[in-house]
This record gives sequence, structure tokens and C-alpha cells, in this order.
Amino acid sequence: MSIEARERREISFWSESESERPGAFGLDLLTHKMSEARIFLEKLERYRDLFAAANTIVELGGGQCWPSCMVKHEFEQAQVIGTDIAPDAVVSAPQWEHVIGARLDGRVACRSNAIPFADGSVDLLFVFAAAHHFGAHRSTLHEIKRVLVPGGHALYLHEPGSRDWIYPLALKRVMAKRPVVSEDLLRYPHLVELATECGLDTRVEFSPTLTYRAGVETVYYLALQKLRVLQRVLPCTVDLVFTKR
Repeated sequence: MSIEARERREISFWSESESERPGAFGLDLLTHKMSEARIFLEKLERYRDLFAAANTIVELGGGQCWPSCMVKHEFEQAQVIGTDIAPDAVVSAPQWEHVIGARLDGRVACRSNAIPFADGSVDLLFVFAAAHHFGAHRSTLHEIKRVLVPGGHALYLHEPGSRDWIYPLALKRVMAKRPVVSEDLLRYPHLVELATECGLDTRVEFSPTLTYRAGVETVYYLALQKLRVLQRVLPCTVDLVFTKR
């Protein structure tokens, strides 16, 4: 599927989804997002120093931007801006501002490789479980480098990661799990190469959390926790920490 087709599908999802289109806000949506929020809280704790030191924080691929609202709640002193490719996603941010009790400093509809901020204007950029939807990884990383201040950081958090040898099988599994959107995995060794090309240092953190896992997934990720060598071989959730040189 082309990048353009993937983007159209992603934008259509936020317009047409029965549970997540503008105006839809049921208990199923609330409980689902707040279950994911438990994972995001783990990430905020893990990278608290980076968030606390940032004056300007931008989320990419934020959907309805509830993670941005959580960041603003925790770090009131920072300017926090949420973004997503779909206008019908970011338009729903105010409902999460109300639920979480925090008001964002901005929300913008934009592509990951066309961030509407000035060069060197962002201290910290983060993505939560969404970077695997980005089709244009090279241009996105170049854009991230452009907007970051020198020494600034970008975080890809809780992303499904895979090595090349098992990628086709892993992709088949995730596509079957959620066919409504174009799912994918990050081939993180390739992303490290791309980031190096554009002047970003990269650290890969394997993160096989058991939070909000179901049945067989719990057993799988428990095995990854116990046998850490498997994290570098089999598909595993990862955090990527990029730093602008």
C-alpha cells in the first residue's frame, strides 16, 4: 500500500469510526484509552527527566491527543502541543482536556514529515504507539531533527518492533489483529540507520511491559521479560530515544 493510500485510510478512520469520530465519546472509548494510559504513565515515569527539562513539548501522531493532555497535567510549566494527521482526530482533544483536567497550548493537524514549527523550536517531541503508522520514516526523522533544539530529544514510545528476518510474519499477525487501519511494525535497526544519516543519535530500549496485555500476549511478553536475549531476536515493544547532535 502506498504512503498516500495509508494516509487516506488513517484520516478516514478518524472521520468514520463509530467509537472515535467527532462527537463519539462512550464508556468503551474511555475505558480503552485509559487502559492505554496506564502504559503511558509508565513511560512518563521512565523518561520523567526529559519531560521535566523541556519548555516546549510536541506530540506527533497523537490522535485525539489524550497523551498530550496527560503531559500537560504532569508538566504544567511546559508548552504542550498535540498533533495528528487527521483533523477529525485533533478536533476531539477538548473532551480529553475536560476529562484529564489540563488545557493544551495548541493542537494542529499535520503530517509527521511536515511539522509546522520553526527550526530549533522544540525541546522534546514524543510519539506514543503511533510511529509505526508513519510511512515516510526518512523524511519524518529529517523533520524531527529540523524542529529540535540542539541537544533536544525525540521519543518513540511503546512501538511494536521487529528485526528484518521475522518482519513478514510479524506484520501478518498485527494486520490480522486490527485490519481497520494500516498496521505495521518498526524495523528498528533500519530506523537507527536512517536517524544516523540525518544526524540523530539513537538509543533502543526494549520494553516488554505486561500492562494491558491479553491472554497469549501476556505469556509471550512474560517470556521476553524472563529471557532478555529474546528481546533482541523476536518482535518486542521498543522505545527509541533520538538526540539531536
